[in-house]
Amino acid sequence: MTIVVGDDGLARPVWASSDPMLREYYDIEWGMPVRDERGLFERLSLEAFQSGLSWSTILRKRPAFRIAFAEFEPDAVAAFTEKDVERLLGDAGIVRNRAKILATIANAAATIQLREDVGLVDFIWSFQPSATPVPGPGEPVITQSAESLALSKALRKRGFVFVGPTTMYALMEAIGMVDAHPVGSHRRGSSGVWTGRV
Repeated sequence: MTIVVGDDGLARPVWASSDPMLREYYDIEWGMPVRDERGLFERLSLEAFQSGLSWSTILRKRPAFRIAFAEFEPDAVAAFTEKDVERLLGDAGIVRNRAKILATIANAAATIQLREDVGLVDFIWSFQPSATPVPGPGEPVITQSAESLALSKALRKRGFVFVGPTTMYALMEAIGMVDAHPVGSHRRGSSGVWTGRV
């Protein structure tokens, strides 16, 4: 994985080095632990919408997504009707994909069901690996793992959709379950999840 030193003297991966929006997201948010249901449901939903698209597209639309999906409150989204689906399909501020919209509604209902057992947060975090990747210069970017595959299968059994192993690995990176910051990045080890480890 290639890193670039920015004009501020800080090293980042290439994807986070050119676009100011992506740089801010990388510096502040990406890889930081998310341990609340609403926040985790939002990230799960946005990762599903990102499938087949660039993350910058989703990030630019995130404010509109939050408005369209009731700030990603699972109870509110699970109550969406066909009228809401049609409203969302007409909303140019978001990604207008019927399958992904229906998946978000279904995943909201599945999130509510999980409350009767372990809850979304504990369920997802139970798949945290025992070791984190150590991506060095020139190494290929990891796109899935045994844990992301297991998480994908487990979520599907619980009624979730659009939760493939690659999408789940991206989620694990985004919420700090693995430290995907390359060695040499100023953010490596900043999540607190892997403190004291490489």
